Amino acid sequence: MGGQYAIDQWNYRQNDATHFFQEQRKQNSVRLTKNNGGLAPDFSDAAEAVMPAVVNVTSITKYQARSDWERRYLEFFGAPEANQSTGSGVIISNKGYIVTNNHVIKGATDVEVTLYDKRKYKAEIIGTDPNTDLAVLKIKAEDLPAIAFANSDEAKIGEWVLAVGNPFDLNFTVTAGIISAKGRNINILGGQNKNIESFIQTDAAVNPGNSGGALVTANGELLGINTAIATPTGTYAGYSFAVPINLVKKVVSDLMAYGEVKRGYLGVIIQDMNSEVAARENLTITQGIFVSELVENGAAEKAGLKEGDVIIEVNGVSTKSVPELQEQIGSRNPGDEITLTIHRKGTKKQMSVKLKE
Repeated sequence: MGGQYAIDQWNYRQNDATHFFQEQRKQNSVRLTKNNGGLAPDFSDAAEAVMPAVVNVTSITKYQARSDWERRYLEFFGAPEANQSTGSGVIISNKGYIVTNNHVIKGATDVEVTLYDKRKYKAEIIGTDPNTDLAVLKIKAEDLPAIAFANSDEAKIGEWVLAVGNPFDLNFTVTAGIISAKGRNINILGGQNKNIESFIQTDAAVNPGNSGGALVTANGELLGINTAIATPTGTYAGYSFAVPINLVKKVVSDLMAYGEVKRGYLGVIIQDMNSEVAARENLTITQGIFVSELVENGAAEKAGLKEGDVIIEVNGVSTKSVPELQEQIGSRNPGDEITLTIHRKGTKKQMSVKLKE
């Protein structure tokens, strides 16, 4: 929705969007963690820098008549009250672009954004991507406090992170935790082939209303978009999950440029390596992604991959699971060339692959 409007108004192309993110990190990057004698981490400067870039997102869903008769009925007797739900969003451009979760605004007839300084704006939906549960909004405001960007490939398990959002309508709340895992797939998006779940898992408290908010490093850089929690009760029970910023940047760039996401595909049928697969295939390696089949005329087949190969790296980034591989491929464009490191019958090889659409 609104994708063509965004293209016409801002004349974005893919390389413009890529340059935009590079400049955002260069201009806004901060190093904020205080040294307080090593007694305990101090996140006050990071929180102060990030909170103005986080917004409250209110989704309003008005009842829509499904026929002329129903429309006349509603005009006479009145329509049911509109439903409202709230979530969070993150300002990614000083020109008014905001990223949030698709599920926060799904089905909304109107979207309202409230800034940290209590200003309110009606938002336009520029584009949505259910496959990653991301969406881009646009408000008519200038000189907004856009957030700095991290590199999620460099994030380490055990690293401190902050979650900033609006849980339970408690606006602009900050919680802290550590990265518990990377590349988590929790099947929250339905398990379809096109869905990409490679979440950053953290124990920073996230609750209803935090969705679409910021997961940031201790230096105040955006590491991911908080999306889900693992809970038997509906509220926080120990773990939360965020879409990594490197994947977010790819999706957001495409939505801003085209109103939809253009993804590169490798063309493989894959599964996680484990001891059972290793024993069955007579392999010595137990971590990586086992290539079960190749899609005919796909990028992998054309590059020379074979059934039985085990993918262990993409452009030097370790990929030990299917979600991690999906994240790396999903953050790239059709036509991009990548370098795969594979194990083939005990031999380590590198192969150049040009992704197809």
